[in-house]
This record gives sequence, C-alpha cells and structure tokens, in this order.
Amino acid sequence: MASFKVGDNAVYPGHGVGKVTAIETKEIFGKKHEFYTIQILENGMKIMIPKDNVESVGLRPIISREEAAKVIEILKETNVKIDNQTWNRRYREYMEKIKTGSVFEIAEVLRDLFLLKVDKELSFGERKMLDTARGLLLKELSLATSREELSNEEEVKAIFGL
Repeated sequence: MASFKVGDNAVYPGHGVGKVTAIETKEIFGKKHEFYTIQILENGMKIMIPKDNVESVGLRPIISREEAAKVIEILKETNVKIDNQTWNRRYREYMEKIKTGSVFEIAEVLRDLFLLKVDKELSFGERKMLDTARGLLLKELSLATSREELSNEEEVKAIFGL
C-alpha cells in the first residue's frame, strides 16, 4: 500500500496530479480515521481520502522516469488499429481506461483519439475526452521528466501542442 507524506505528489484517477497538503485524523461515529487531504493541481479541488482506502480508490505516486519513457513510446506508436465501432461505444471503452488511472491506458486513449482526429472529425464527447486525457498525462509526464524532454520528441510535441 502506498504511503504519502505532506508535500508529496500523488495521482488520483480521473482527477490527475495533486499535492498532499495534510494528513488529518477525524472522528466518525466514535472511531478515529486518518485522511490524506489532497489538492488537485489542475483545478485546486480538495479531496479527502481515508488512508485505509488509498488502494481501493487508486491513489498512487507519480510515475518514474522509466515509466515515463514507456508512456512516450506508447504515444509515439502510430501503427495501431483503431476500432471502427460507433463513437459512443468507443467513448465508453475509453472512459473505462481513463477511470483505471493507469498512465499507460490513458496514453493509449490519447494516442488513439489523436490518430482518429487526423482521419475524421471527433464527436464533442471524444474531443472533451482527448482534452481530459491530454491534461491528465501532461501534468504527470512533466513532473516525471523534464519539460525539455517532452519538447524534444516531435510526435509527443504534436499531441500535446507544445
């Protein structure tokens, strides 16, 4: 089980990177519980997560440099077969991947939507999902690597608009 200290960065699935701002003890129904208070960097939202639920909600540390390199490889891969199913079925499938909180799954969604966008117009939901995936990934990759590292990769640069 992951353990965090105040000041650590953590990824909360579906919301992105946040900073642990406090570790608090609250009494609920006469029983003491410890909570991580996390402030999401993207929008300032504060979330309290019981320490006991860290694993079940998917809270995790920022990826390593090595994992970031794998994500960049996923993004650079252009020889992939994209399902020719209806946009709403694709949307549901991609949403499931984003909810996992796995940086690799989110990278696949971003790559697939970006490649799809080259061939045809994306639906409103798909465009919104593309932006969501881009935002979730860019923040974490920026913290795991250096911004220059991302800017040096032409394919990745195009996807993130750097």
